Amino acid sequence: MSPSRTRTPGRPPRRRSARFIETRAALLFISPWIIGFVVFTAWPVINSAYLSLTDYDVINDPNYVGFDNYVQLFEDPKVGLALWNTFVFAVLSVPTHLVVALGLALLLNSASKATGFFRTAFFLPKMTPPVAIGILLLLLFNGQDGLINAFLGVFGIDGPAWTTDPNWVKPALVLMNLWTVGSSVVIILAALRGVPQELYDSALVDGAGWWKRLLRITVPMISPTLFFLFIVDSINALQSFTEAYTAFFGAGNTTYSNDAALFYAIYLFQQAFEFLHMGYASALAWLLFIVIMAITAVQIVVTRRYVHYEGGNP
Repeated sequence: MSPSRTRTPGRPPRRRSARFIETRAALLFISPWIIGFVVFTAWPVINSAYLSLTDYDVINDPNYVGFDNYVQLFEDPKVGLALWNTFVFAVLSVPTHLVVALGLALLLNSASKATGFFRTAFFLPKMTPPVAIGILLLLLFNGQDGLINAFLGVFGIDGPAWTTDPNWVKPALVLMNLWTVGSSVVIILAALRGVPQELYDSALVDGAGWWKRLLRITVPMISPTLFFLFIVDSINALQSFTEAYTAFFGAGNTTYSNDAALFYAIYLFQQAFEFLHMGYASALAWLLFIVIMAITAVQIVVTRRYVHYEGGNP
């Protein structure tokens, strides 16, 4: 008789083989994303880290200069101005965006008819190209014959010079940013539809009014969604570029004051593609990455205690 075969403890061979086949199939299906991530995200990030240590003008080969670009960041007054403009815009834009989106979502949630139509109507402006939004800003907020000031004039209000007064440039951009609030409205509306009706019924029995129900039930129950939008909107605001660049830094635009609209991403773009200081622009990009990571970490630590999860806090 042949000697008996010994089987090592563990999973049966067939089960291991099935798991291997499933893993290989999963990797095959996500391989386009993996290749795209490596080629278009991971490699550019790694390469930009190297370029930030060089003097590179795109035309000639990179010249290694160490941390000179990072030292220049602290000596360049435009960096401080761009960071300040970006922070002010983010502080004004993110809360305004969330409050307006929540208000519109509450209105849609209370509507009994044509909810689908209004949901689509609110979302459609999100499909508008950002360049068109920048041009639209100049048409609506023109201090002399813009539609916003014309509307204010009906009530006897003398509208400000939105596009030329440095004190009103960022508020104009914040208001124009509300043009794309529809995506947040749809997300919040989906969260509102998930709030159990029993909670509102119990609150009504206890005599709670609309405002108390909003603060004690609605906001806590949709707080994970609001927290998500708060983080995403903050990141988007810190990277704001297209609308402000189109309105105030477009080709041949010498009419409007642009120092108040010099956002960090715009200054980074100028250094990289207008002045061909690609090494310095890479250092600017890494500083922006660090700033966004730090702000996001602070937001998570500070605000997560106010976020209610059905299964308990993570």
